[in-house]
Amino acid sequence: MSKNLFITGTGTDVGKTYVTGLVIKKLKESGEHAAYYKAAMSGNERRPDGTLIPGDALYVREISGIAQPLEEMCPYLYENAYSPHLAARIEGGPVEFSVVKEGFRKISEAYGYVTVEGSGGIVCPIRYGEEKIMLEDVIKALNLSCLLVAEAGLGTINSVALTAEYMRARDISLVGMIFNRFHPGSVMEEDNIRMCEELTGLKTLACVQEGSMELGMDAEALRALYR
Repeated sequence: MSKNLFITGTGTDVGKTYVTGLVIKKLKESGEHAAYYKAAMSGNERRPDGTLIPGDALYVREISGIAQPLEEMCPYLYENAYSPHLAARIEGGPVEFSVVKEGFRKISEAYGYVTVEGSGGIVCPIRYGEEKIMLEDVIKALNLSCLLVAEAGLGTINSVALTAEYMRARDISLVGMIFNRFHPGSVMEEDNIRMCEELTGLKTLACVQEGSMELGMDAEALRALYR
């Protein structure tokens, strides 16, 4: 069975998919058989034949260089760039927990390291109606520890602190933080990171500059985050 890690963000568009790609790239380059998984993916474009392209999965595969088939990376795809519960309400095909768990089980048996990416921030309805599935339910069902991705810039102290407190209140394990869009020498960003560490007690594992294609983190330390 694989060792696994969940990557969440402080919100949408903080660079979670980009950082996930760099994490998997680091694992692959260190010789690990690494894979990607996401329960539900919204905002996908269509091929000429009408089928949906799993955009985040394709992006991660291109950055990381893994050869994992796209069709096993995400069981639920939606065209509208909405929360999965709303996209499914409009398009049909609501998330079934059993399908998510079975897809995860299969890749866990086939790969050494599986990185699971969340949808949006930590408070994300995956399905909401007669059956309710929140993102935190997926994390707990798959028994995953979490890495938090945040932007280094203005506003991150609030979003990091609130996200960490929310997760801890729900007994979700956090292993550390990665800050994206970091500008070395920025007094504000360096203070943001220090304050986030002070307020949450979490360690900063890496800072990623815009456009970087390398994760500035030792491969052995990265592997140690996976459970």
